Amino acid sequence: MNVIELKDAFVYQKNFLVLNSVNIEINEGEFYYLIGKTGSGKSSLLKILYGDLPLQKGNGKVVGIDLTTLKDSEIPKLRRKLGIVFQDFQLLTDRTIEMNLKFVLKATGWKDKYLIDERINEVLESVGMETKKHKMPHELSGGEQQRAAIARALLNHPELILADEPTGNLDPETSNEIMQLFRSIAEKRKCAVLMATHDYSLIKNFPGHMLVCDDSSVTLSNSLELFED
Repeated sequence: MNVIELKDAFVYQKNFLVLNSVNIEINEGEFYYLIGKTGSGKSSLLKILYGDLPLQKGNGKVVGIDLTTLKDSEIPKLRRKLGIVFQDFQLLTDRTIEMNLKFVLKATGWKDKYLIDERINEVLESVGMETKKHKMPHELSGGEQQRAAIARALLNHPELILADEPTGNLDPETSNEIMQLFRSIAEKRKCAVLMATHDYSLIKNFPGHMLVCDDSSVTLSNSLELFED
């Protein structure tokens, strides 16, 4: 089953054309890298997929939702079916990890206290953070904060995780641990992962499908040679 399907899609930032005639198909449980130099359109493409930019030209579906007819009022429904992970974690700094996750569940319609607590414990255990739920974000290392952010992304059983430079603020050893976690999520949960990165050493350590943003286009590639600085 396709979780991402773009056909002749054009990506714009305001009136500026960033990517043209994009054709992508990603199925459940598949892991793809999205690579390219800074400014090549990686983040803009991800924003199309999670509804932060409109798809103005072409056809596209994400987790069964048509992007061409997506209304602002329907964006929350789209994002409930996705997990989104950013480079800077975006945890709420004034509350514990448990309360960060509880905030998301309540905001997406969960009401039963027992089920909320159970789900929080499940996702924290799955990312090795079950003993850290009462910690504040500033009490955690960068890797732990990113694990908490991944736990947050898993809360609503997503069909797809979009990750924008998720290891960008982490040291190499921690980056490898986070990569192992993402690969495990794709394999064990059948949750597709699309991860934007400029860290080509990660791709060498964890080979996978590569979508390459270059010269206003997106192509499938098996070679890093042309894109390494």
